[in-house]
Amino acid sequence: MNKRTVTALVSALLMCITAASANYAKPTHYFSETRGSRTLTKIVPTQFGNWRQQETAGGIVNPQQKELLDELYSEQVSRTYVSTDGYRIMLSIAYGRNQNDSFQVHLPEICYPAQGFQVISNDPTAIDTKFGSITAKQLKTTYQTQRIEPVTYWTTIGNHVVKSGTDKKLKEMRYAMDGQIADGLLFRISSIDPDLSRAFGMQKQFVSDMMDSLSADDRLRLAGLSR
Repeated sequence: MNKRTVTALVSALLMCITAASANYAKPTHYFSETRGSRTLTKIVPTQFGNWRQQETAGGIVNPQQKELLDELYSEQVSRTYVSTDGYRIMLSIAYGRNQNDSFQVHLPEICYPAQGFQVISNDPTAIDTKFGSITAKQLKTTYQTQRIEPVTYWTTIGNHVVKSGTDKKLKEMRYAMDGQIADGLLFRISSIDPDLSRAFGMQKQFVSDMMDSLSADDRLRLAGLSR
């Protein structure tokens, strides 16, 4: 039995389980209510390690796109950071109080091509920190062959990083069986850099430095790190 067949069978099984349990366990409480009142804007530091936030002029915003993002997500954080050596990294965090399939719209594999980018490669990776490893993905994207933008990202359900689409469904079901509506976020960083090795290395360092600066509760929320 090949991998594609196994994946299809697992997905079908999950659909059956979800349908069968729909009337058994209807979530009624938002997991986000356990987190307190601190917003991501307050949680994510503007300066840490060798990085500091760089103030940038606001660009032209597509009203339709902004309306969609505001509808899908409870909170968004978009910043540009620069290191003491002058390296720039763009950070985007999209948080949803009610995690559902519409969250998939913002995945880089989908939203980058929608903006005219081409996804050249999409590979799994692990970001090592002092507090554990974060399962993530690395993408090489290009825009009209002139702009090369390597991207690193991960997504969470509740306090757990999602490893695959199947893993996402399983985690959602676990929260639902406890009567909870899971929240989730997408943590994405990118840089304009033709040197992939350097770009991905700097992005991993950026994440590691940020995790060093966060409290245990905030690391758990942003990256599923429990140590």
